Amino acid sequence: MEGHESRISRASDSPGDTMNDVYAAWHEMLESEGAGLAARVAELEVRCSRQAEELLCLRSTLADALRRLNALEGRAPATSNVQRNGGGTYTERTTGTPTRELRIRQPTYRESVKRTSSYGSSASSLSQRRGPQHQSTGSLQSDSPASSSSLSPAPSPSPRATPAPLTPHPVQPYRSRNNSTSGNQSPAPASNNLTKRWNSTGDFNAQGLLPSTRFTTTKSLLNLYSKPSQNGPILKHGTHTCQYNEEDGTVRMFIRGRPVILYAPSDHENLDLSKVAPPPHNKLKLEWVYGYRGKDCRNNLYLLPTGEIVYFVAAVVVLFNVDEQCQRHYTGHTDDVKCLAVHPNKLIIATGQCAGHDRLDARPHVRVWNSVSLATLAVVGAGTLERAAAGVAFSRADGGALLACVDDGPDHVISVWEWQRGDKGHCLAETKCSVDTVVAVEFHPLDRNQIVTCGKGHIAFWTLDASNVLYKRMGIFETRDKPKYVTCLAFNNNGDVLSGDSSGNVTLWARGTNTAARQLRGVHEGAVFSLCGLKDGGLVSGGGKDGRLVLFDADLTATGTESVIEGHYGGVRVVTEGRGGQLFVGTTRNCILHGDLQLGFVPAVLGHVDEVWGLAAHPTLPQFASAGWDRLLQLWDALSHSTIWSKDIEERAQCCAWSRDGAALAVGCVSGRWLVYDPQTRELLAQHQDGTEPIQTIEYSPNNQLVAIGSRDNFIYVYQLDDAARYSRLGKCLGHSSFITHLDWSEDSQYIRSNSGDYEVLFWNATTCRQVASGAALRDVRWASAHCPLAFPCVGVWPEGADGTDINSCTRTQDGRLAATGDDFGKVKLYAYPVTQPKSLCAAYGGHSSHVTCVRFLPDDTRLLSAGGHDAALLQWLVD
Repeated sequence: MEGHESRISRASDSPGDTMNDVYAAWHEMLESEGAGLAARVAELEVRCSRQAEELLCLRSTLADALRRLNALEGRAPATSNVQRNGGGTYTERTTGTPTRELRIRQPTYRESVKRTSSYGSSASSLSQRRGPQHQSTGSLQSDSPASSSSLSPAPSPSPRATPAPLTPHPVQPYRSRNNSTSGNQSPAPASNNLTKRWNSTGDFNAQGLLPSTRFTTTKSLLNLYSKPSQNGPILKHGTHTCQYNEEDGTVRMFIRGRPVILYAPSDHENLDLSKVAPPPHNKLKLEWVYGYRGKDCRNNLYLLPTGEIVYFVAAVVVLFNVDEQCQRHYTGHTDDVKCLAVHPNKLIIATGQCAGHDRLDARPHVRVWNSVSLATLAVVGAGTLERAAAGVAFSRADGGALLACVDDGPDHVISVWEWQRGDKGHCLAETKCSVDTVVAVEFHPLDRNQIVTCGKGHIAFWTLDASNVLYKRMGIFETRDKPKYVTCLAFNNNGDVLSGDSSGNVTLWARGTNTAARQLRGVHEGAVFSLCGLKDGGLVSGGGKDGRLVLFDADLTATGTESVIEGHYGGVRVVTEGRGGQLFVGTTRNCILHGDLQLGFVPAVLGHVDEVWGLAAHPTLPQFASAGWDRLLQLWDALSHSTIWSKDIEERAQCCAWSRDGAALAVGCVSGRWLVYDPQTRELLAQHQDGTEPIQTIEYSPNNQLVAIGSRDNFIYVYQLDDAARYSRLGKCLGHSSFITHLDWSEDSQYIRSNSGDYEVLFWNATTCRQVASGAALRDVRWASAHCPLAFPCVGVWPEGADGTDINSCTRTQDGRLAATGDDFGKVKLYAYPVTQPKSLCAAYGGHSSHVTCVRFLPDDTRLLSAGGHDAALLQWLVD
């Protein structure tokens, strides 16, 4: 009986066990299928992403090809409306200054060219390859009033290509394709006045671009052409109170209530103060921008499918093709550009600026524009942003329909915009982001309506729900050390968030969570300033202090491949992936380097780091020198747009000047010292100390036998040149009651004209250093330059209500037809010379975001150079 019961018991248990086994097998099979399905979905996402990138590259390449074809044919741009999904139309504004030129190619990363020895020895100049001639292509708005089209010959090699002695550049006729229109106006109605003959399915019809359409984020080339702006440079004139005395031929002008008496030449006709002098026939076009803003801005360097890198400096966004050595410029901003984002289609750019001088025109805002046509599509946030746009980002999972912006105000408000709704966009949501500084904002690449921000002591994960409300989840570090700053963001192919921090750590945040899942400690000594996700799933991290670039694989395992940026370039600010495994690196000392981790990096862009006050054009060659408070003295070639050499002079520089034969370059310093260098060897020829106040200006006499030094101690020191390396002081001019601002020599080298900080105009006998008591006695003296803005030929450059410090610099062309000024409001103004009418029209040009400290014409009068103060930018303008 017992055996029979046990058999019955086992038999009764058998069906249950069997069902459990079946359920377990089913569960295991479902888990296996689920894991396989997830892997296949992830693989499909990667494939789709790669195919989308290929399509975007083809689309942008086609857009660039059409722009080039249009420029080569010399045709005026066609105009069309752009389309969006929601219907309705709007028109574009054309804003920018494209430039295509022939010039010496920069060395590749295999030809390691470093800042020469002014940091070390002078033996680091390597030969450059001479690039082939390229035809200038410009942009599609070349027929606008503020544009030009031409071809430019290849420049002569710079002295960096052939070491000392310098080879003189022959003066060549030089033209450049350079288009520029103002982007500050409201969008003008488009008119389909011209058609194109190219056809392409989806984007073009038989008449060219599709008429009456608007941009969609995924299916359009976004209106490659737009109507040229009919508004040329701004014409202004001063209407300050002036009095003209016909008997003694003097003009009495008032600056801050103080009378300034200026003597007209004897042969000058009677002055009619009611007349308005016409503007000059010539115009300026922005040809080249020297510099990059990496000192205090982040995430501001990207590579476009056209081969151009996009970055900003001052109020200009630069599109620079390193291989072809050509620049185009977007000039729609009115003050400092602070942030930049690229649309998922790689054609649209968003750039945000800070508040400027003008309360209306320079309000902080974000501009969305087309990188091909340089047309402004929308101006977002004007009147909403409080201080500046600290960060911008396009949505990525939905094709870029949304734009996120973080205000730099006290509450650091984050806002989300439908940027395509109208010309000003539509704000969907906004909320206070953090009481602490926010340094980065990014949309999640795979999850819709997911945003990540980071900054001082935090990382936050945001969700925009269906009712357009932003919800925030703070990142939780748990047992891991919480950093003082979370400094940068990136995403891997799985959608996980990667963050770098001020402690040198890299942290991984699993997709959909707000808890740190993994942390790599001590990747860098000091802060991690940039994380760059590579297309193959790898990651490159950049250190702001140690200058190291470290490569990780897709599993965040260090590969052992790394590189170190040379110290004089600064630390790593931003890293972006280039073509063929190359990287572009923006540095904290305002340089852009390119190369790879194995062979190293060479500069593509060099610039100043601090205020630039010294600017001097070579007397005979198309070269110029710049010097600033960053202690750098740099020599530039204006035709190849390259740095010939850069030297650390270990002194903060305030001014610089060339000797008349070009054999010496003098630099005045803040300490009261002035130094003389040989421009060929960079050797120090002479140094002198005159007082302890800054040297404000230096001028060599036309006969190259004397040099005048204007100091902030109210004195003018006159030296005699015994030879290139020996200077002996003749005397000191005493008489000014304020610091010296500007100096001019007479053509016969006998007299000096000086301006001071209290608006005095005095005249001096150069050989005796004595003041000429009567200015009337020198009214017919011809002056070799026009650097003194307080002079009769420059009466009309002073605006109404000028306080005497508004005009920082003044200059004229060698042929005496044009004058240019740089002022405290970031404007470069061009006048017809002489500017003797108090009411004189001028053409004013923006681009600088700070006071323009100096302007100078090149010796052949074909180009004007301008230096910015705080923006540390050098702009080169073509005189057309």
